[in-house]
Amino acid sequence: MKFSPSGIRRPENLKNDLLSGLTVALALVPEAIAFAFIVGIDPTIGLYAAFMMGLVTAAIGGRPGMISGATGAVAVIFAPLVREQVKKGGMESALDYLFAAVVLMGLIQILFGVLKLGKFIRLVPHPVMLGFVNGLAIVIFRSQFEMFFTGHAETFEEKALVLGVMGILIAMTMAIIQFLPKLTKAVPATLVAIITVSLISFILNKAGISVLSVLDFVQEKDPARTTLAASLPTFSLPRIPVSIEALKKIFPYSMLAASVGLIESLMTLTLVDELTDTRGRGNKECIGQGVANMVNGLFGGMGGCAMIGQSVINIKAGGRSRLSGITAAVALLGFILFGAPLIENIPLAALVGVMFMVVIGTFEWSSFRVMKQIPKSDALVIVLVSVVTVTVDLAIAVAAGIIFSALVFAWEKGKKIDFTETTDENGTKVYKLNGALFFASVHSFKDIFRFAEDPEHIVIDFMHTRVHDHSGVEALNFVTEKYSSLGKKLHILNLSHECRILLKKADGIVEVSEIEGLEWHHLADDSLA
Repeated sequence: MKFSPSGIRRPENLKNDLLSGLTVALALVPEAIAFAFIVGIDPTIGLYAAFMMGLVTAAIGGRPGMISGATGAVAVIFAPLVREQVKKGGMESALDYLFAAVVLMGLIQILFGVLKLGKFIRLVPHPVMLGFVNGLAIVIFRSQFEMFFTGHAETFEEKALVLGVMGILIAMTMAIIQFLPKLTKAVPATLVAIITVSLISFILNKAGISVLSVLDFVQEKDPARTTLAASLPTFSLPRIPVSIEALKKIFPYSMLAASVGLIESLMTLTLVDELTDTRGRGNKECIGQGVANMVNGLFGGMGGCAMIGQSVINIKAGGRSRLSGITAAVALLGFILFGAPLIENIPLAALVGVMFMVVIGTFEWSSFRVMKQIPKSDALVIVLVSVVTVTVDLAIAVAAGIIFSALVFAWEKGKKIDFTETTDENGTKVYKLNGALFFASVHSFKDIFRFAEDPEHIVIDFMHTRVHDHSGVEALNFVTEKYSSLGKKLHILNLSHECRILLKKADGIVEVSEIEGLEWHHLADDSLA
């Protein structure tokens, strides 16, 4: 399916984008509220963040169809800053520091995009991607159990009834999402499930059977809260001291949040690329995320990044273009301004059921099947990244997976350098190498040569070998000096252009020669240019 340059699809596809956007807006509500409570701030700030992140990234980001909003990853990072400032200067001061940190987070992300660092997402190995997806699915699944509470029920029987009804409605929601597409795809199954379960909940509540709603969840966290209705966000510069001390206070939080936000966003972008068989623009997404977070900080939002769960909901519901993300953001704002009574009465069971289906669709079940078919190191990476994502942090998990994969690659490549050795009619010993010369393979490289037994002239042929780093240069220097100390001459053949540049930067540590006929001719220094 082709996209126009603006990211908006043809009119016949507008229905899917509009309906999927509405579905996503409903799913954004409880999570934005929950993440605000993680930070310890008013839930309206979380809803504002979801609206502004969604609108700005949908309009100018690099991945049409991807949904951004307030996220748990960013919330967890900023929570300590807010708690610390609440103790020192109260909630008003804490919010100013939070908003300033979010603005700085946005500036850092824009800088990442301008410097075109988004391309480094290509360095993420596929096993790391699998581990990331599986770990995040588990995190989403685990987060839903916060919704399982019993409201005002007091006796064991009442609590059991509340949870039992919730379980049945969750199962009903999941069944509709699973089986309705087999009957018709005219409307998003997720939206139908939410509406259907909401109507059933209304009937059950009228019959005296308690069904917990979004407002019940909010009041469980903040008993004084009576509505989710709010006004438009307003512009305000964070009121913090303009000083080095204030910058030092917020910079660590901003830098970590910017890094985690970009990693989660770019990984989500890659996943959506795979789901839609299209390609987003990583650097543009970095800039879009940065602008969205700056707007958040200036208009009273808690910041955020891309949301894998809501992005999957959008894609599964048929949303593909920027219009779906814009619709979700505008619909969410409409709920806040005019439709609070509607979203307040949506049963939690419907939204939990939706997220459970997201978990099922997000988790890479095929990873179990391929575990026995892939190298053990790759299988270990999948498990490692999944576990660290669940137990520690997404950014640390991805970094650990990349580092582990790189070390395994270096170990395997550095185990051995293949070579053949021959002696020509002039008595010159020729070593022909095959492999990479870098930090992990230098010991194997040094063990190849028979320094004492070799003749006066020795040749190393680099036709099928490359020197990749300074460790390789130092290894060549070691071999050269070793032969020189024995009164022997080392010559190097067939160096690539890149290797020659590397050697020149090393100030001519190694003498480079080439054969012409049967004689040796030393290359001039400018031959390394």
